[in-house]
Amino acid sequence: MAGKEIVTENMKRVYMDNAATTMLLPEAFEAMKPYLLEDYENPSGVYRKAQQNLHAIDEARDAIAEALHASGREIYFTSGGSESDNWAIKGIAQLQKKKGNHIITTCIEHHAVLRTCEYLEKQGYEVTYLKVDENGLISIEELKEAIRPTTILISIMFANNEIGTIQPIEQIGALAKEHQILFHTDAVQAFGHVPIDVENCHIDLLSASAHKFHGPKGTGFLYVREGIPIGALIHGGAQEQFRRGGTYNTPGIVGMGVAAKCITTHLQEYANEQVKLRDYAIERILKEIPDARLNGDRKQRLPNNLNFSFESIVGESLLIMLDQCGIYASSGSACTSGSLDPSHVLLALGLSDELARGSIRLSISHFTTKEEMDYVTDTIKTMVNRLRNRYTVC
Repeated sequence: MAGKEIVTENMKRVYMDNAATTMLLPEAFEAMKPYLLEDYENPSGVYRKAQQNLHAIDEARDAIAEALHASGREIYFTSGGSESDNWAIKGIAQLQKKKGNHIITTCIEHHAVLRTCEYLEKQGYEVTYLKVDENGLISIEELKEAIRPTTILISIMFANNEIGTIQPIEQIGALAKEHQILFHTDAVQAFGHVPIDVENCHIDLLSASAHKFHGPKGTGFLYVREGIPIGALIHGGAQEQFRRGGTYNTPGIVGMGVAAKCITTHLQEYANEQVKLRDYAIERILKEIPDARLNGDRKQRLPNNLNFSFESIVGESLLIMLDQCGIYASSGSACTSGSLDPSHVLLALGLSDELARGSIRLSISHFTTKEEMDYVTDTIKTMVNRLRNRYTVC
């Protein structure tokens, strides 16, 4: 019967929503346990046990810095990507206000960036929202034209969370450096999935979140190039060089550090596996399902991202049917789940409202198997056909 729960204990369960959050690595969990149960001392204390905890935090800081080709002093711990984005943009805007009030970003940023820019516009700042082409890529020429004498910050995401398109970050960073403008990138979807070198890319600030690369939820970091003035986010204690006061989340930070080290150590291996699986699924879906469209750039995209639009269906209906078959996917950003509005990212690509609403996102990990990918692809084929022929799940 329509709407009836048909998932059973024996039904195959396939997780295809790794862009929303990832499974915590067992290694990260094991590293966290002592700081939850035994070594719970406040790392800001002066006694030996507290200092041992502080040392564990510094080890995590160094592991993350190494992955970025940065130094430990340039890593600031936060609660996650949204906080890091807010801190980067507001912090630079406040301290650079005497120099100018203009910020450049894109129309397909995560809402943590877009809403922050909207807030700053109400405070008197001016924001240019760059458009993207049909694949989600900005134009470097349009970025050049957008630069003004009053431009104080360029904030462009490394890779899009919905369609997986990777921006020309190295070119953007070089342009920002040439014009002596600070460059921030939201790398929440990119860190732990593609190589990132903040020196080669001329990145001044970078946001990331642990739960996107198999670390714990509620923990993230902001990279700030040494020497860049950025305002304090939380006034209070001396933590994070007096820029973010508050007791350290020791277990979360330790888990994030271990996850970062584990994932980046095998980054190329995992990426190659995911690209092979991703492209296999793309080929099957585009070949076997009529009127299917891949959203995002075919090559310049994250290894684990697949985003499709299907004509004459509603994406939410397809997601419900997939859920009933034990497949967990999404329609886009986890932060906008439940919204009836079509994705702002897909609309920016030029999709109609109807086609944008007929979209789903599949995001895999190095745990995903070819057998699971085949099951998902076969199920999508069946369910799209049923929806187009107005069948119901029985």
